[in-house]
Amino acid sequence: MSSSSSPGPRASASKRSRASYRCAECGWETAKWVGRCGECQAWGSVAEAAAPRGRTAAGPVTTPAVPIGDVSVEDSSSRTSGVAELDRVLGGGLVRGAAVLLAGEPGVGKSTLLLEVAAATARSGLRTLYVTGEESASQVRLRADRTGGVHEELYLAAETDLGAVLTHVHEVRPQLLVIDSVQTISAGDVDGVPGGVTQVKEVAAALVRVAKSNNIATVMVGHVTKDGSIAGPRVLEHLVDVVLHFEGERSSRLRMVRAVKNRFGPVDEVGCFDLSGEGIVAVTDPTGLFVARHHEPVAGTCVSVVLEGRRPILAEVQALVTPAAGERPRRTTSGIDASRLAMLAAVLQQRSKIHLHNRDVFASTVGGVRIQETAADLATAIAIASAWKSREVPTDLVAIGEIGLAGELRRVRDLPQRIAEAARLGFGAAIVPLEPGARSGSLRKVDGMEVVGVPDVDAALRVLDLGRTDSTPVFRARDRAPSRPVLGLV
Repeated sequence: MSSSSSPGPRASASKRSRASYRCAECGWETAKWVGRCGECQAWGSVAEAAAPRGRTAAGPVTTPAVPIGDVSVEDSSSRTSGVAELDRVLGGGLVRGAAVLLAGEPGVGKSTLLLEVAAATARSGLRTLYVTGEESASQVRLRADRTGGVHEELYLAAETDLGAVLTHVHEVRPQLLVIDSVQTISAGDVDGVPGGVTQVKEVAAALVRVAKSNNIATVMVGHVTKDGSIAGPRVLEHLVDVVLHFEGERSSRLRMVRAVKNRFGPVDEVGCFDLSGEGIVAVTDPTGLFVARHHEPVAGTCVSVVLEGRRPILAEVQALVTPAAGERPRRTTSGIDASRLAMLAAVLQQRSKIHLHNRDVFASTVGGVRIQETAADLATAIAIASAWKSREVPTDLVAIGEIGLAGELRRVRDLPQRIAEAARLGFGAAIVPLEPGARSGSLRKVDGMEVVGVPDVDAALRVLDLGRTDSTPVFRARDRAPSRPVLGLV
């Protein structure tokens, strides 16, 4: 009877001693090895977990603990990278001892940008070491000749072994270290193939240790997966101080660097660059890059002002409404969240009686910009209504506001800065959410612009003569001259 009630102590000890496997991404554990994590669904991230050790005894310290007010901040001061737009994203420049991870798709221009940063740092008198594991030294030299990046303080090495890279760092003693890329460097005493989870984790940890101990600003290039996320273990993003994403369409010269993690500055800040055969050039005023050149009003277009970090940027939304070819109407987007477009189409049909249940709706942005915030909801809704009714919107008008499921127009942050940016570029009118206590549809002057506040999307459409027929519009496309200036890449 007693033998069948519970396992004996020998069975319990055998169960505790059984080897377990842990996911490097999320920490999920399993008794046997599997190729795919059962929790986060990551491939190749499950490895055998190390046996638990006993209690750790107290040991010597590297530096004694001191009051925080006595800690010097001079070692963590930033200096310019030589590229103004990159300094903006980093929060002022490269911090000594900081580890920066720059990720992006193949061919987007990561190596070109970092070679420009390395050359600018060398020209400022600071020794720079550029380590390439993807190209030969002669290939990098050819690109440097083309972009004007040859300098005596810029050292170049082609290595794929971590030990050799650390030797170069010890001999050159640079102030800036560039690793292109972290997935191509391998540690000889660590199991796994280059680019694998274990190798990437060890290589990144070793480079970060060198950066911190020697006060070297280190920039590492990272690969991305097919869905756009950074390849390798998630711990890689936790090890570094700054994570930057390099974005851009292959058919366009415009490139954008976005900060998704930054211990020294703001997050979601964006820098714009122009990539050409001669190199990469910072675009310090990209506001007009995402607005098309319309000499006459065109139905289905509307301009909004979105914030990329702290920078207001004008972005034009274009929409096309056509009869549905099948039973289920299509909702196709480019640069706009597809689920957001579907929600706006449902709100327009339910609240403004714009029948889209049998219409295909296509919405796109101009210039390859990706709109991620909800302040462009009103412009998207106006563009759809304009395309559905085949009625033009004034070319010098901007629409700013978030739309709720009840059709109400919600306020967005930093509205005065958005209006000021639109006024600077010559826009003459704006539709914004209604301020508390104000009367709907009343005009007021702000920064030389005619600004009208509305409570909901239906009122916004009536202001533009896009709503129901029993209303008097405030703005008509034919009443306003298309006088705004348009900027563009040269």
